[in-house]
Amino acid sequence: MDSSMIANILIQTAYASTPLLLASTGEILSERAGIVNIGLEGIMLLSAFIGVVVGDGLKNPLAGILAAVALGALIGLMHGFITAYLKGDHIVSGLGINLFALGFVPYGIYAVWGVRGYYNPSTQAKVPSVFGVSPIFISSIIIVFLVYYLLFHTRFGLSLRSCGEDPRSADASGIRVERMQLLAAVIGSSLSGLAGVFMSLDWLTTITKDLPAGRGFIALAIVNFANWNPLLGLLGSYLFGFFWVIIEWLKISALKQIIPVTLLNIIPYVATLAVTAGVLGRSRPPKYAGVPYKKE
Repeated sequence: MDSSMIANILIQTAYASTPLLLASTGEILSERAGIVNIGLEGIMLLSAFIGVVVGDGLKNPLAGILAAVALGALIGLMHGFITAYLKGDHIVSGLGINLFALGFVPYGIYAVWGVRGYYNPSTQAKVPSVFGVSPIFISSIIIVFLVYYLLFHTRFGLSLRSCGEDPRSADASGIRVERMQLLAAVIGSSLSGLAGVFMSLDWLTTITKDLPAGRGFIALAIVNFANWNPLLGLLGSYLFGFFWVIIEWLKISALKQIIPVTLLNIIPYVATLAVTAGVLGRSRPPKYAGVPYKKE
């Protein structure tokens, strides 16, 4: 393996890790406030779709990015309202997002472009690189450090974390728990929206009926792996991103003659289960994550 191959693997790992990093960082922020959202897969898929609809329609990638992030924020607003204000079940709400996305996007692809399964946007809609690098990749690194600083070095972060650890005490100290949880859900989901449009208008430049391919669920596993710490989430995302890249390389190697490609495809998911099983028991979630807060 020469240096150019190693550099290629590192670049591909960075790109494969970016959607995982954005989605897991958003979910860490949301769960720190007490809102669990298992609908990351659905948000990524819906945002990827709307990003292509707007970006390709206007031939403007920035408009596509803004539309995708806005849709993610809107879904987060609905999820946060259902869970924080209506005291709905977090899992049921998130499951509903995933099911809606799985049904709507294949229909949307056919309805908008008259094709089934996938659509490739025009080159004018592709996000241009900055100094040869994706600006969304650069943004993802900046975002993770900003979220870490926000959570652990600001008064706002302390208030947000108190909503997930002890909402009753937070409420007694004057913090408006539901409003804080709603805000966290909106920000967290908007980052998943950015993850989705990164795949459809930047990295892969396509929209398919199952574009995230399980990355939303792996991002949830990374949240546990990271013990709800954004910097450890950065490590976990690049670890899982590396798995994806290695599998893609194995598919074009002589090994594919020995191991079926379908079997190689499941390795990242098996690795996810193995790593997550190893950290379960050592990680400690926010005490009231996923538990609707009801004033007495």
